[in-house]
Order: sequence, then structure tokens, then C-alpha cells
Amino acid sequence: MNRYRGRPLVSFGAGKGGCSFYVQSPAVMDAHRDELLGYDTIKGTVHFAPDGPLPADLVTKLVEARIAETDAAAKR
Repeated sequence: MNRYRGRPLVSFGAGKGGCSFYVQSPAVMDAHRDELLGYDTIKGTVHFAPDGPLPADLVTKLVEARIAETDAAAKR
């Protein structure tokens, strides 16, 4: 798991059933819900097939949103 400012940022997983991108934040997932249509999502996780990877620009947006969320929490 990647960490940023001592907190979990994002991580990936893969198994027989497919791949998962762990965003670690239901709030970030909700903010990007329109872009995640068509993917199997649950709480802070996106599930996808190896032959249907997440677009790089979507991964970038989700990671940047997690960084911003973590930075905002650090300022409190």
C-alpha cells in the first residue's frame, strides 16, 4: 500500500477473479461516480477485468483527489 503523509493513499490488487484499485475513500469515489459508471465499485474500491484496465487519466484523477483529500485532512 502506498502511503502519503503517513496515511494510506491508493493500492492495487489482482487475483483470479480480476483486478482491484483501492482508492481508500468513499468520498473520492462518490465525487467521480459519473466517470466510474460501467465499473463494479464498492465503497472505496473499483473492480475491473485485466482485459479492461482503468484509463490512465481516470487513475490520475483519483490519485490526485486522494492527495488533495489527505492534504486537507493534514491542515485540520
